[in-house]
Amino acid sequence: MSSAVCSPGLVWCDRTAAMPPPSDIVKVAIEWPGANAQLIEIDQKKPLSSIVREVCDGWSLSGSEQFALRYADGPQLYITEQSRGEMKNGTILRLAISPARAARQLLERIQSHSIDARLEALKELAKLSADPTFATEYINMEGIGTLARLVESGNHFGEMLAFTLTAFLELMDHGIVSWDLISLSFIKQIAGYVNQPMVDVSILQRSLAILESMVLNSHSLYHRVAQEITVGQLIGHLQVSNQEIQTYAIALINALFLKAPEDRRQEEYSNPLDQQLTEMASTLAQKHLRSIILNHVIRGNRPIKTEMAHQLYVLQVLTFNLLEERMMTKMDPNDQAQRDIIFELRRIAFDGENDPGATEKRKAMYTKDYKMLGFTNHVNPAMDFTQTPPGMLALDNMLYLAKLHQDTYIRIVLENSSREDKHECPFGRCAIELTRMLCEILQVGELPSEGCNDYHPMFFTHDRAWEEFFCVCIQLLNKTWKEMRATAEDFNKVMQVVREQITRALAMKPSSLDQLKSKLRGLSYSEILRLRQSERMSQDDFQSPPIIELRERIQPEILELIKQQRLNRLCEGSCFRKLGNRRRQEKFWFCRLSLNHKVLHYGDLDESPQGEVPFELLTDKIPVSDIKSVVTGKDCPHMKEKSALKQNKEVLDLAFSILYDPDEALNFVAPNKYEYCIWTDGLCALLGREMGSDLTRSDLDTLISMEMKLRLLDLENITIPEAPPPVPKEPSSYNFTYNYG
Repeated sequence: MSSAVCSPGLVWCDRTAAMPPPSDIVKVAIEWPGANAQLIEIDQKKPLSSIVREVCDGWSLSGSEQFALRYADGPQLYITEQSRGEMKNGTILRLAISPARAARQLLERIQSHSIDARLEALKELAKLSADPTFATEYINMEGIGTLARLVESGNHFGEMLAFTLTAFLELMDHGIVSWDLISLSFIKQIAGYVNQPMVDVSILQRSLAILESMVLNSHSLYHRVAQEITVGQLIGHLQVSNQEIQTYAIALINALFLKAPEDRRQEEYSNPLDQQLTEMASTLAQKHLRSIILNHVIRGNRPIKTEMAHQLYVLQVLTFNLLEERMMTKMDPNDQAQRDIIFELRRIAFDGENDPGATEKRKAMYTKDYKMLGFTNHVNPAMDFTQTPPGMLALDNMLYLAKLHQDTYIRIVLENSSREDKHECPFGRCAIELTRMLCEILQVGELPSEGCNDYHPMFFTHDRAWEEFFCVCIQLLNKTWKEMRATAEDFNKVMQVVREQITRALAMKPSSLDQLKSKLRGLSYSEILRLRQSERMSQDDFQSPPIIELRERIQPEILELIKQQRLNRLCEGSCFRKLGNRRRQEKFWFCRLSLNHKVLHYGDLDESPQGEVPFELLTDKIPVSDIKSVVTGKDCPHMKEKSALKQNKEVLDLAFSILYDPDEALNFVAPNKYEYCIWTDGLCALLGREMGSDLTRSDLDTLISMEMKLRLLDLENITIPEAPPPVPKEPSSYNFTYNYG
């Protein structure tokens, strides 16, 4: 290891720097308080302890075993034998006391009688606890127990308590210690902070996060937390103006519901805890909770942040998953209570409020009535509900429509019973198939996806949102059937059109059910045909030889345009999320391409940035010339290492990695499919390779189609001016408006 000492801020001036260093040599600067920095070459083949010893010798420091190297920037993590390969040329390091020594000193200072000394120690501990190397040493010294006892004592408040809870949460997040070891008194103390009417925001935030982690990571702790915290007690935290607190509160509600034992939700319970589990599902659907989320979160005066959107999506999924039991329950044709529901559907449609005697007279006509209701099995319509999905859920939807929207139900049934046979819309069959389709669209019964934010505000606007959604869609189906003049043979075709109408309307994110109806009215069958034709026209190629030749001439220009757009987006940069065990405590990092397209700059951030991040804040960099290749999906190193992420198809589809010299990788998980395509295309363009993403194909087709249509415009009898038209004078007054209505 060669070294040189220079004044702080001096750049590397070794004459041998003009020659490329060997792959196992890394040139770094190492700092020590009060001394000039050392510029050294680290041989990655030498033991780290030997390197630390030589650095200590350079400053005449004895006891090198008491020292270690840390990064000077970013998270300032300790460098270990396992992580030393991540060091890059030009990295600035800092000589620091070893993790074991730091842990021992902090543990002693935390137990000091001096309040100021204890506060400073806890503050430093909260920062160091994110380092896995330090965390291991501190936990091995029973440091977790010390923090737990500080909390249990109830003698700490304000900043001291906030730092204590932060350090505790960071240490537990490493997964070194099982959450099952947490005592009941600790849980009660944390729950007490959540239930207190007036508590510091930072303490409340960390307390909610700790309770959520307990519920998600320990089956036994779930029961203890559920005894101390109820959903009703968390509602108050949704009415505050702090969206971070709202997010943590909804996350804890989601965790409590997600981990509630499935079997216990269906049984009748005798003790208070079990009773609470049975009430969890109904609590989620209560008007009070729903209206508070709608008015204080969704319709609040702050934009919904990414994490809040994810938690609302999770809550939406868990709420719809309450339908799974009915969706997977087959009807028992011999169950009289279930058969009575079908009788009720027939009675409402055909008997109205007639007397029982009239009903008796119609028994002989039941088969005809069931045919008019649109059931496939006219003799025993119960058999129509034996297939799962949708099972009994379809019958529930039909009964809700018949009772709550009786006029609509009767109109649909009678309208179709009076049509010619070949054009009648079979209500029963349509309702069953529509229920199955809605379950597929809203993914009923599936667990929430990591990183998905696809929540629909309109489902928070009604206590029976699912049933009302069905009622809107069954009317749409009946309307579309008439517009298509469909027959029984067109049933599947009609359902495909209805599915397209619903998915297109949902993609517009209507804020209410009334707005959904408005969107669907605009998506008539003729409009769907127009949209399909328009999309087909923009995608299809004209096949005549002159048109094909024109396309081939235009394509290189368009590809170059797309390439420049991708590179410009890389120069602007993007923020990426670091996946961890606790989503809301995750950090962010930013990456952008230098303006000369020669270097990728990246670095960690404490929070998602608003706008462009300056190059000065991005401390790490990779020369483009060092990039070997770009890999995606399951071929990414971080997908091979993290099996949990590998199993998540959504995360897998957004993952890509840059492989560069010597054998290192920079791993990405894009926030969405658009950013994934932009970055993979841009990186391929940098390497001179073909841009093969779906976005490139879409952009290429769109731009080529537009360019060809412009060039093929009929310009006969149209005079094209040689000079552009003059810019009109400014109006004398701007006091005018235009009513688009």
